[in-house]
Amino acid sequence: MARNHIPYQYFDVELAPEAAQLLEQLGKQDAKLPLVIFQDGDIMESPETRVVAEKMGLKTRAEQQFYDLAIVGGGPAGLAAAVYGASEGLRTVLIERQATGGQAGTSSRIENYLGFPSGLSGSDLAQRATTQARRFGVEILSPQEAVAVKIDGPYRTLVLEDGSEITSHALVVAAGLQYSKLDIPGVDALIGKGIYYGASLTEAESCREQPVFIIGAGNSAGQAAIYLASSAAKVILLVRGESLGAKMSQYLVDRIESTPNIEVRLNTTIAAVAGQDHLETVTICNIKTNQQETQSAAGLFVFIGAVPCTGWLEETVKRDKYGFVLTGPQLMENGKPQAGWPLERDPYLLESSVPGIFVVGDIRSASVKRVASAVGEGSIAVQFVHQYLSEGK
Repeated sequence: MARNHIPYQYFDVELAPEAAQLLEQLGKQDAKLPLVIFQDGDIMESPETRVVAEKMGLKTRAEQQFYDLAIVGGGPAGLAAAVYGASEGLRTVLIERQATGGQAGTSSRIENYLGFPSGLSGSDLAQRATTQARRFGVEILSPQEAVAVKIDGPYRTLVLEDGSEITSHALVVAAGLQYSKLDIPGVDALIGKGIYYGASLTEAESCREQPVFIIGAGNSAGQAAIYLASSAAKVILLVRGESLGAKMSQYLVDRIESTPNIEVRLNTTIAAVAGQDHLETVTICNIKTNQQETQSAAGLFVFIGAVPCTGWLEETVKRDKYGFVLTGPQLMENGKPQAGWPLERDPYLLESSVPGIFVVGDIRSASVKRVASAVGEGSIAVQFVHQYLSEGK
């Protein structure tokens, strides 16, 4: 709801006395949580996300069966493709599995995006771009997820999670990444109960004036550290490597080093977590000395890399050994397209091994993992879409 800018009030049953009182008033003391209470009096116990979305007025089903351009993924790359596609007259639909903005949408502050000298939040950027896309007539389905794609001559048909299908002339895939899982005992039982992938407003509020840990060394981890430092008593940033600046932009390194309640631990990782109904302690380990230390923690925020959301494309397009999709020049061998390419021309710059399927943003092999480059790829892809569509006329 927060990421889709839907007003709501949230009560934690473990921390808020009002929650117990409300459950008692409703006779729902034994309800399966989360319990969702709507303005019209409807009550849902542990509902599916899509059910809540539809109840709140979000669109999860397409109005049409056929579009000029379908886009999978509502991060910066997908939103840029949507804006440029629709503004240039293409009937455009965008499918997003959670909320527009992607990983960038969860960023507390983006300070190196061109044109915003004071920076802006990822949420603000996502909301602006979403509003812009809708103004040009883009149909946005969210939350909705593509689970397969079928190729039928000049048509590309997306199969959605609810079983419905959307057919288009061209497809732009900007499905993005998902955070890698922290593989230590006890983590799964505490996800959402003190252990989080990413750092949103809700999780930050639950850790106010308490110590929190972040594991990771990229820009997302750095932005989260600065964000959480404004409310947490102390932020301990755990970095496996020898240097904070190896994978993080220098402006973030400088901010972290100048923030008094952020402590950086190099050559350090997580060895164990513990807690009953909520995270209580983390055990950290120096990977050089093997020395371990257990500390109290209200939150552990994980940013240890990410994997591309391309499993649903496995049987359709060529990928590298890490699962990222190969495009354009990466599909060439000795100056010629690899075996299986069906057209006389070479693949376009952002085109996959299937003509008419273009891949942009973080899931493209060898892409630059930055918001500006994602926006650039999304906009450029539309020009190739036009060229591809003109071939069929």
